[in-house]
Amino acid sequence: DVTSPKYGGKPNTDISQPLANAWKDACAATTPSRVIVPKGTFQLKGAVFKGPCKAPITVQVDGILQAPPIEAQLANKEFWVQFLEVERLTVSGTGTFDGQGQNSWKDNDCNKNPNCGGLAINVRFDKVKNSLVRDVTSLNSKNFHFNILGCEHLTFQHVTVKAPGDSSNTDGIHMGRSTEINITDTNIGTGDDCISVGDGTRQLTVSKVSCGPGHGISIGSLGRYDNEDDVSGLNIRDCTLSNTLNGVRIKTFPASPKATTASDIHFEKITMNNVANPVLIDQEYCPWGQCNKQIPSKVKISNVSFKNIIGTTSTAEALKIVCAKGLHCDQVVLSDIDLKLSGKGTLTSHCANVQPTITRVPPPLACATKA
Repeated sequence: DVTSPKYGGKPNTDISQPLANAWKDACAATTPSRVIVPKGTFQLKGAVFKGPCKAPITVQVDGILQAPPIEAQLANKEFWVQFLEVERLTVSGTGTFDGQGQNSWKDNDCNKNPNCGGLAINVRFDKVKNSLVRDVTSLNSKNFHFNILGCEHLTFQHVTVKAPGDSSNTDGIHMGRSTEINITDTNIGTGDDCISVGDGTRQLTVSKVSCGPGHGISIGSLGRYDNEDDVSGLNIRDCTLSNTLNGVRIKTFPASPKATTASDIHFEKITMNNVANPVLIDQEYCPWGQCNKQIPSKVKISNVSFKNIIGTTSTAEALKIVCAKGLHCDQVVLSDIDLKLSGKGTLTSHCANVQPTITRVPPPLACATKA
């Protein structure tokens, strides 16, 4: 317990050192151990929970951990809390990682500035294996709430993410170069993608996730950098999106520097409540207008399905699948898609450079334009 006499942590003070000391002792223990942040509000300039540890270890956060509201006061400019090279880790509790990002979002212009410096991620998981994150809340992160990189067998269960819809670049859970990630029974409302999937992600399962506000559940963007890896084995099912700027989408940059693949990707049993762009593949994704759209994306998309997508769309073009010229999408399946337009206009859809297999999809949504 970080507030025990041995460690000396006190509510309403910075517990960076007590927490570091408690972790050091727990990580060195040869039997399963637990680091506890009890109920109360505590300040934290930053924390690095580094392994490997000698036995299974739990970090139980029942209180509120508050990051400095000013970026310059953080211990690290890239992240606030990091779990690094740990196996058999559990992060649990009824507590909150409060990034206090309200004063920073105005400086977070990565959505329009490709050379942005970026702000601190709330909680990073780097090279974490065979581990579980459950019940905790991430609140008002300055940048991404949770970032997963180089991890294996990592589960998020009953996690909550909260930030206003206008908090820029605050992806709920972002991942890359990771295998067998499982996200379930989780509620995400934020200012960017609820879940975003970067390159090198394999064997991802997302289920029973509620998303909104936010930008939807996104594979990508892919194909921007020359060191990217393939993406495969992604299953997103039993999710509900409400009042989001996008639904479920795959996005790749044109003029990719390297040929990669995105395959075996399946969206099933997704409910849309007043969602813009509910079903989207965009291989001409160019957020800052600084891409050469005349050069096609080199990301080959194949074996993708959108099944049992129902609800309401706030945009008339409810389904859009625009694949790369000369690199058509293969094995795309559209089935049991039934979306009603919540606003004015006429429901329509658009497909290019793809010939999907279409089953039980009403004509307005069945690729009005084919190429």
